[in-house]
Amino acid sequence: MLLYLHGFNSSGLAHKASLLRRYCQQQGVAFMAPSLPVQPVLALSSLEELIEQSLALSLPVRLVGSSLGGFYAIYLAERYDLSAVLINPAIHPCMTLEQGVGQVSHYHDQMRYEWRADHVQSLKNYAVGVPTPHRYWLMLQTGDELLDYQEALAYLPGARVLLEEGGDHGFKGFERHLAEVLSFQPF
Repeated sequence: MLLYLHGFNSSGLAHKASLLRRYCQQQGVAFMAPSLPVQPVLALSSLEELIEQSLALSLPVRLVGSSLGGFYAIYLAERYDLSAVLINPAIHPCMTLEQGVGQVSHYHDQMRYEWRADHVQSLKNYAVGVPTPHRYWLMLQTGDELLDYQEALAYLPGARVLLEEGGDHGFKGFERHLAEVLSFQPF
């Protein structure tokens, strides 16, 4: 099963999730892109339960995480010995999401909610000190307007890397890489 983890303020209906969903259907690959709860503790406990159920049924799980979903994917990959494709991942979300504390709207449905300081602090519980680089494929674009791609490169030396000039945080042209995302295997 390919499990897509969306970023902050996004949902399982995100553009990259939709592209992957359609491609996986065409390829006959099980795919899930749940809309995660706002609170990191709830989001990760939901994902842990989903992964544990899949593994108990002997269904292999591979992760694809975008932005904050990339941060979650690192935690889950290390915890469950999984591989992960990380698309412009948030490496230090405690610092970047601190700026977002307050009333926020989801991108897809404009639903408002409160992003609180305790949500930001709870992210510290899921930070991985020294990840295993070979399990990851970093997909980075230098034009990411929200996150510094160099942080991901420094955090995961030795990971497989696709670094494209330009682009943006959403990873322009993601559809060009669907087959590679689906077939990624750690080295």
